[in-house]
Amino acid sequence: MSFLEAIRMALAQIRAQKLKSFFSAVGAFIGVTFLIGVIAIVNGMDRYMKEDFAGKLFGVNTFTVRFRPSVNFGPQTVEQRRALRRRPPLKEDDCLAVRDRLEGRATVACQSQNGVNVYVGTRRSRNVTAEGVSETYFRIRNIEIDEGRAFSAQEVEHGANVAVIGADLAKKFFSGMDPIDRTIRITDFDFRVIGVAKPQGSVFGESLDKFVIAPYTSPMKRVVNPHKIVDGIIVKTDDLPTMQAAMSEIESLMRTRRHLRPGQENNFHLETADDVLSFWAKIANILFIALPMLVGISLVVGGIVIMNIMLMAVAERTREIGVRKALGARRRDILRQFVVEAATLSTTGALLGIATGIGLAKLVNVLFSLPATITPLSILGGVLLGVGVGVVFGVYPANRAARLDPIAALRFE
Repeated sequence: MSFLEAIRMALAQIRAQKLKSFFSAVGAFIGVTFLIGVIAIVNGMDRYMKEDFAGKLFGVNTFTVRFRPSVNFGPQTVEQRRALRRRPPLKEDDCLAVRDRLEGRATVACQSQNGVNVYVGTRRSRNVTAEGVSETYFRIRNIEIDEGRAFSAQEVEHGANVAVIGADLAKKFFSGMDPIDRTIRITDFDFRVIGVAKPQGSVFGESLDKFVIAPYTSPMKRVVNPHKIVDGIIVKTDDLPTMQAAMSEIESLMRTRRHLRPGQENNFHLETADDVLSFWAKIANILFIALPMLVGISLVVGGIVIMNIMLMAVAERTREIGVRKALGARRRDILRQFVVEAATLSTTGALLGIATGIGLAKLVNVLFSLPATITPLSILGGVLLGVGVGVVFGVYPANRAARLDPIAALRFE
């Protein structure tokens, strides 16, 4: 019996026994669906975190001085949490000291932010990110102005009530009209709109265009932080070696300003995009380790189902096997037929699982804005798993069928 003939007979048996074939294929279907869908989402998020997320939220060759980390890694004791809360906050004078130390070698900006409600007349926009920053913030974060202009160093020096708003606010409040020189209100303070930023897109479904930026010396400082306090000091350099040198220098400067003795732990934090990326790398590694285990369990269960159903098929077709052997079928012909039948069942389930997994990944991308990347390697892996499960778990039933005595098989009722 040729290989193609074995496949043809296997497909004929699948069509003849649809319910049994469905239960045989469902294990491979579930396992491969999970494999394709989850790998697509994890790969997509990994690529997104490395290429887009870090660049949009942190910037390239950029680090931020904070009084405590914005992202905590691993479990913390009660004492560690108390120590973080006891850390002294950053002050505007710290920002000016960093700027003076790195003058001509880096771009430095003060930055504070808070979630607020913004009003124009009686209309309101909730959960808007209000930021009080230096004029250099726009260059550091690569925020381009679509209409109007950004505020100047002179306006920061004099604490002018001017603001740049995001595209979402411009669309909500000033659709169809010129937003420049219009007034918006944040808590009890009025700000004159002097610019609208170009759209920046979103991160994990959260818009990056719902913000208002004003000088940190303006009344915005009363909205985002207590008097003379800043959330962070952002430093951007031209290249990675310069950034690393600047980090070392600023660490020494901050230790001196905070009167820390040699051996004392820093009571501030230098944060880079690598902090978040290393945290994500740990999560991704756990997912990539746990994923094969979960898929393996599903496929083993599916393989056991296939093996049991194939054993039932051998029992039901004992007389047929006896007739075929009496007509000259060899042991390897019987073996090939049942192995191919099991492999065809699991491969059919795997192919359906690949299609469903791709659809699942696309659906998650649309509904939750989570990136998904389908790789040819994962599709190939799904096909190989389907074939492998069928072959491995189909060998025992096939071998049992091939060893049947033809005379005893012909007498079987």
